[in-house]
Amino acid sequence: MSSLIIGVAGGTGAGKTTLVRSLVAEIGSEDVLVIPHDAYYADQRHLGPAERAKLNYDHPDALETSLLRAHLRDLVRGLAVEIPTYDFANHLRRPETQRAHPRDVILIDGMLCLVDAALREAMHLRLFVDAADDIRLIRRMRRDMRERDRTPESVIDQYLESVRRMHIEFVEPSKRHADLIVREGGENRAAIEEIVERIRALRADGRGL
Repeated sequence: MSSLIIGVAGGTGAGKTTLVRSLVAEIGSEDVLVIPHDAYYADQRHLGPAERAKLNYDHPDALETSLLRAHLRDLVRGLAVEIPTYDFANHLRRPETQRAHPRDVILIDGMLCLVDAALREAMHLRLFVDAADDIRLIRRMRRDMRERDRTPESVIDQYLESVRRMHIEFVEPSKRHADLIVREGGENRAAIEEIVERIRALRADGRGL
């Protein structure tokens, strides 16, 4: 059996992960594999800590999307893959990986996942989560301080230096490739119900199966 591949894009802090969690709860965790696009940040261990910290991690080139595409091809063929584990505090790919097995539905969670044309073509459904800029910045700050050991100053500096520019240049334009734009992310119950119905219809039609 193959898999139904769904991309969930949108700006940083828009609510992508919350939407993904809501969809997993609706579909059933036993049927869903969630792949975070940011697990595929390229390994930069050939650079020193100061050099790694200066890189633009909000540009598509910071991600090894070719590896993600290769993993999707293997999953569709029924093969297990080893998803990278990334150390966001030190900007390094960790030695350990997460073994993932094929599931009926694969959700790709990543703000840039609709930018790469080949990755888009592999998707059966493309979603874009939208939210106001100030809400997104606050959510990113909370996440990076809690999960990535960042200071408020470093989060704000990164937002002004690269995140905002990359959002305007890459993330926002990728919205035009979405089949459905979701406002308020996982809090939008009407959108979640519509997405679940679309997934059921695609699975019933044999798309991705």
